[in-house]
Amino acid sequence: MTQVTKESVQQSRGVERIINGQAVMDGAGVKINRVLTQPLQRRLDPFLMLDNFGSDSANDYIAGFPEHPHRGFETVTYMLTGRMRHKDSAGNEGLLTNGGVQWMTAGRGVIHSEMPEQEEGRMEGFQLWLNLPARDKMRDPWYRDFNAGEVPSFSTDGAQVRVIAGSSHGVAGAVQREVTEPIYIDVELKAGASFSQQIPAGHNAFVFTYRGGVHIGGKPVASGRMAILENVAGADGVTVQAAEDSRFILIAGKPLNEPIAQYGPFVMNTQAELMQAVEDFRAGKLGEEAHA
Repeated sequence: MTQVTKESVQQSRGVERIINGQAVMDGAGVKINRVLTQPLQRRLDPFLMLDNFGSDSANDYIAGFPEHPHRGFETVTYMLTGRMRHKDSAGNEGLLTNGGVQWMTAGRGVIHSEMPEQEEGRMEGFQLWLNLPARDKMRDPWYRDFNAGEVPSFSTDGAQVRVIAGSSHGVAGAVQREVTEPIYIDVELKAGASFSQQIPAGHNAFVFTYRGGVHIGGKPVASGRMAILENVAGADGVTVQAAEDSRFILIAGKPLNEPIAQYGPFVMNTQAELMQAVEDFRAGKLGEEAHA
């Protein structure tokens, strides 16, 4: 049985602003709600992007994400419902299913694909992009799949919590990162219940509601909306209250405070590094062959 150490928050962060997200098409034509967009990268450093995908119509997701490159950051794919097959240039392959997580460190380069393994039914989940510090941008690529049972979870006072990264109430998540120290939890909260999560003072943080509706400091955060949490001196976390049966993800991380140079799937620190990434890709040197 998971050992839970209940966390209390003396001063909760409030909501700085509510973000509606943008409807975009990505991959070969997958419909996505892009919640964390490029203009928010500085404010929510070290996070670069958050996509929420969800549809019962195969036409919205069936084309998937054919082979594409990445360099300089990490991707965290959290599959709520559905089946997604992924492959990469290093010969890795896996299948993400209900409740599963894939954590991939692109490092100096990987080419991979993410393709649905279903032709009907619901596909829903998230993909988060987490920046790498300059010292790690050219490290060896790495990834790991976690099936639903391998993601630590616990329950407390009307809340069911899954801990993807960091820790919550004494429960360590599936992944830990030293530099960015990310917290990534998925919380299912009963109507009228509240949930508190400690957040280090220096971390940038946000909440995305995807079922029902919650309140933070009296401000409503409806389904499909992201609340950027205030960075207030003295606040030691956040308390979220459910107006109805609700579900949300809470994400926080320590900012890198480094320059961001991005061109599509390449995120480096300088324009020169960015140009090198594009040249390496065009020359066929970005994937596993770059260090074979």
